[in-house]
Amino acid sequence: MKDKLVTIFGGGGFLGRQVAQALMARGARVRIAQRDLASAVKVKSLGNLGQSQFVAADIRKPATVARAISGSDIVINLVGILAGDFDAFQHQGAANVAQAAAAAGVSALVHVSAIGADPDSPSAYGRSKAAGEAAVKAAFPGATIIRPSIIFGPEDQFLNRFADLIRMAPVIPVIAGATKFQPVYVADVAQGIANAAEHPGVHGGKTYEVAGPQMLSMKDINAWIAKAIGRDRPIIDVPHGIASLLALLPGGPITRDQLAMLGRDNVAAPGSEGLAALGVAPTPMGAVADKWMVRYRKHGRFAGRARA
Repeated sequence: MKDKLVTIFGGGGFLGRQVAQALMARGARVRIAQRDLASAVKVKSLGNLGQSQFVAADIRKPATVARAISGSDIVINLVGILAGDFDAFQHQGAANVAQAAAAAGVSALVHVSAIGADPDSPSAYGRSKAAGEAAVKAAFPGATIIRPSIIFGPEDQFLNRFADLIRMAPVIPVIAGATKFQPVYVADVAQGIANAAEHPGVHGGKTYEVAGPQMLSMKDINAWIAKAIGRDRPIIDVPHGIASLLALLPGGPITRDQLAMLGRDNVAAPGSEGLAALGVAPTPMGAVADKWMVRYRKHGRFAGRARA
C-alpha cells in the first residue's frame, strides 16, 4: 500500500476516519472526497504531513466523481444515508463511483453496503442498497462488497444515542425489541475494508457480511447499555401500532422506513464470509465500549467509587 493513492468517498465520517487511519498506517496516501469538507479536517492529524488530501465531490454528480478519482490507485465508497433520497445516493451514486473507477482503471474498488440489502426489502433503504450493489457489480465486476451490521464505536449514533436516552429517561421504551443485531466494532470494519483494498486479488469480486461476535435483540442491547452505564431502568416494549404512529410524526424518534427495516433481523446470513475471511478478529462490545460509555454514568469515571 505504500505511496498508493486511495480515494475515499465519505472518508471524513465516523467510519471514514477509521478507514483513512488504517490505510495511512500502511503507508498509503488518502484523498477524502465528500460534499462537506469541513467535517473531514480531523483526518489530517491521523497521518503524516502530506499523507492526506481533500476534494469536494458529490456522488450524485458524475463529473465531480471523475475528478475525485483521477490519478487514484484504489477507490472506496462509504457513502450512505439513513433518511432522504436513498436511490440518488445509494443506487445511482454508487453506480457513478463504480463507473468512474472502471473508466479510470483503478486496481481495486471497495463498496460498503449493508446487511439487509435486498431487492425485496420492505424498506426503501434496503432496496436502494441492493440496487447499488447490482450497479457496482455491473460496472466493476472485481469490486469487493462489504455489508456491515450496525456499527458501534466512540462517535457512533447507536450505543451513544441509546445511552443518552437511558441516562435521562425513567423507563426504557424499546421499539422492535425482538429484532436481532450483530453490532460490529468500527475499527474492525475499517481494518476489513483496508485489507480488501490492499489485496483485491484475494477479496475482489466477493461479498462479505461483516458482523460482530454477539447476536443480540434490540431489548438485549438496551439492557446491556443500561447495565454498562449503571442506570437500572425498567424496559417497556412499544407496541407496533404505537410505533407506527410515532413514525408518522415529523421529527419523531423513528421514520416509517426505519420501522420497516426493524421488521427483519440485521445479522449475517448463515454460511456467509465475514471478518474472519478478511483477516480480522471481531471485537465484543464489552471489550472496548467502556472507554467512551463511562461518560453516561452518574459519576462518570468515578462511578465505581461513588456512594450509592
